[in-house]
Amino acid sequence: MTPLHPFLEHPATLAFAHRGGAADGLENTAAAFRRAIGAGYRYLETDVHATSDGTLVAFHDPALDRVTDASGRIAELPWSEVRHARVAGSEPVPLFEELLECFPEARWNVDIKAEAALVPLVELIGRTGAWDRVCIGSFSEGRVTRALKLAGPRLATSYGTRGVVGLRLRSYGLPARVRRTAVAVQVPERQSGIRVVDRAFVRAAHARGLQVHVWTVNDADRMTSLLDLGVDGIMTDHIDTLRTVLTARGAWA
Repeated sequence: MTPLHPFLEHPATLAFAHRGGAADGLENTAAAFRRAIGAGYRYLETDVHATSDGTLVAFHDPALDRVTDASGRIAELPWSEVRHARVAGSEPVPLFEELLECFPEARWNVDIKAEAALVPLVELIGRTGAWDRVCIGSFSEGRVTRALKLAGPRLATSYGTRGVVGLRLRSYGLPARVRRTAVAVQVPERQSGIRVVDRAFVRAAHARGLQVHVWTVNDADRMTSLLDLGVDGIMTDHIDTLRTVLTARGAWA
């Protein structure tokens, strides 16, 4: 299947280091991404929020409390305060722009976690010319659609929740409207106990030229089962496990 966007051009299964490989507790830090690159990963997954003064940071939660030695909601704090927070007590919260610069060969799958991060992210991608290196997604289909309106067809996007539901209905042979501008569908294997990814779902995605990327898979047997279904990419916290599975299948590039 010919990829719909240069972001997806890769000779084997796409292996995503989820938050850089969050299993070691240093999620979404330059140290985590550096380790993933060192392990051979080309695709990195991260999240973005904007500080109160519009600075774009790579961070998953809306607040600093869970993973850093600081507290407070990122959207309510200026960068001058957020920059002093340390993930796991040791690693700074990175600017997404710095990550693009520090890892120029990496491709980034970016989850827009808040509306305030949308415009800064699109502007950053345009300013750095990173159109082929970034794919954006969000649970909010509307948020992704607004990003597309700002950026145009150069921007690679995945489906939000509404698009995933539409594709799932189509996989059952039911009529549903789905956005034509996505290049991938990124989903959990199951959601609320309901299976999302099966052969019919993968077949429906591939019929539209969409790749299927599954998150967040940390068990080797689950990875193998999903690959047997024909999924195109897997996101994992356990980067060594996924590399081992793909290497054994001859699918590690």
